[in-house]
Amino acid sequence: MARNTQVAADHDAPPITRILAEFVAGHPSRGWSDAVDHEAHRTFLNWLGCAVGAARHEAVEAALAAVRELQPAPQATVLGRADKADMASAAMLNGISSHTFDFDDTHLKTIIHPAGPVASALLALAEHIGSSGREVLDALVLGIDVACRLGNTVYPDHYDRGWHITGTTGMLGAAAGCARLLGLNAERTAMALGIAASQPIGLREQFGTMTKPFHPGGAARAGLMAALMARHGYTASPRALEAPRGWAQVVSTKHAWNEVTDALGQRFEISFNSYKPFACGIVIHPSIDACVQLRERGIAPDSVERIELKVHSLVLELTGKKEPADGLQGKFSVYHGCAAGLIFGRAAEEEFADDIVSRADVVALRRKVVATVDDSIGEASADVTAVLADGRREHVFVEHAIGSLQRPMSDGDLERKFHGLSDAVLGARQCDGLLKACWSLGEAPDVRGLCSLARPQGDGSVE
Repeated sequence: MARNTQVAADHDAPPITRILAEFVAGHPSRGWSDAVDHEAHRTFLNWLGCAVGAARHEAVEAALAAVRELQPAPQATVLGRADKADMASAAMLNGISSHTFDFDDTHLKTIIHPAGPVASALLALAEHIGSSGREVLDALVLGIDVACRLGNTVYPDHYDRGWHITGTTGMLGAAAGCARLLGLNAERTAMALGIAASQPIGLREQFGTMTKPFHPGGAARAGLMAALMARHGYTASPRALEAPRGWAQVVSTKHAWNEVTDALGQRFEISFNSYKPFACGIVIHPSIDACVQLRERGIAPDSVERIELKVHSLVLELTGKKEPADGLQGKFSVYHGCAAGLIFGRAAEEEFADDIVSRADVVALRRKVVATVDDSIGEASADVTAVLADGRREHVFVEHAIGSLQRPMSDGDLERKFHGLSDAVLGARQCDGLLKACWSLGEAPDVRGLCSLARPQGDGSVE
């Protein structure tokens, strides 16, 4: 009876498919503040650096090998490589690479990584059709708004059911952004959203494997294809998002419809984007931050008897792997994160390499981490005490980690992160040019010049 009552009550859901379609198709170009536009540039830059940085990862190599079997037409750049592929495959591959290091942007209210699906789809399509940078940025802001507003509508219940919300909202954001880039009217944009709504991608069971970064890649491809199909007249339910058997009510028991409509066109979710200083699951960041601070106080790893860690239950649910077997699993181990922070004073991609995860001193220190749940501590916080061999106790409480909205990464921080990821792939000089192209994207008459800078030049060697 309860199920029937819930369905009956939500027959009165607002027409959010139509509302979002009209918003995406009709909102004016650059119809937001300078601050929002700057955040769009920051989001694009951070996403691009992550995608280029992982271009040679074995996950990307394996996915590209599969794509090559399809003999794709060379329509769009595979970032960080000399390769090109059809635009749908390029969207998938760039979505995979942008999320492989778990170093990409995060909409903290929902834990969505919005740029992976949306920007990956947009740049592949834009390169093929010759879009301007302004058109890409407009579509990025609007696509991310769709993904994150729908995420707000169903989070956390949707996530708690086991869905990876980046993929299960990303195909909708990608479809919306690509519909905007293609200039679809509201009716066809609604069809694009409807086609995408039947393609939610991502299960949390896959965390710690190559399939986790497939989620934004698969969502990018699905969203791009949905927009292309709608462009050619393919149809879907005009109530695909809100109907009793539509996306929101199938994937979640929570349906906060007002999250779609409140301040629509006035508040933009990209404003709440954050960027990672550590290459791992976002809920580990406060614990790493605390351990970095302990190291800065002069606490040496060999002086530690144990590390007492108190965190919200979600932290151990998502990142409770005590004995990660490789780097991908290490990204979901708060124990490894703490060890990396104290030993290295950082947790970039290098600290999640397979050989570091299995190194004897790292293993020994993470086994000294004693983690307990305290739900009085927020998801974005950590309480850490180092108990030393001489009996001293050093305590750090991190309410908001570096990289959060309260302690954001600066533009300079993002540039340093970009170089740290991309210099080894493209060379420092070329990365300087690519950074400039990112910051000036809104003025670019054609994104193809930026795409060219995102490929190795000449023989592919770097300076």
